[in-house]
Amino acid sequence: MAARRPLRADARRNHERIVAAAHEAFAAHGAGASLEEIARRAGVGSATLHRHFPSRWSLLDAVFHDRVEALCAKAHRYARESEPGTALFSWLRDFNTYAATSRGLVASLVHDGRDPGPVRQKDGCITMITAAAGELLRRAQQSGAARPGLRVEDLLALVSTISLATEHQADDEQARRLLDIAIDGVRAEHRER
Repeated sequence: MAARRPLRADARRNHERIVAAAHEAFAAHGAGASLEEIARRAGVGSATLHRHFPSRWSLLDAVFHDRVEALCAKAHRYARESEPGTALFSWLRDFNTYAATSRGLVASLVHDGRDPGPVRQKDGCITMITAAAGELLRRAQQSGAARPGLRVEDLLALVSTISLATEHQADDEQARRLLDIAIDGVRAEHRER
């Protein structure tokens, strides 16, 4: 991939204003927030927004990149400091909490395969989440803590589905209960707790 040239000062300001406006809009209205409204809040035209972010996915990726990096750093810390099953299940709980507070972001990241650009980016959100979850799952399966045959896509889909199903709940209790049920299904027969 060719190196990107630095943005001119005015383009950099537009980029920053778009990301700030998108952050507010996604927090208020979820991942489906109007791109036109985001452009209006940022004080730019729709064409400028699309020049910086050719798809909704690329804008979501930019807005949530730092939070996803922190989530993945937790996965690496759990892998170093905990037993494999405990590391996986603790991180799934963190991911579930993150998904619940991201208002549709996780579902958009996990299910939007139509935009191949960000998926190929080494540091894109979905790539980071998939790599972190994949490593934890692999270790848990090798240790016998997670059932064989599960794929990382299965785990991401479970958390995404729980997030969507509980998105409009007043508290996170149902999301936690549903994840506990899902984790019981992920555990291998001898069930590391």
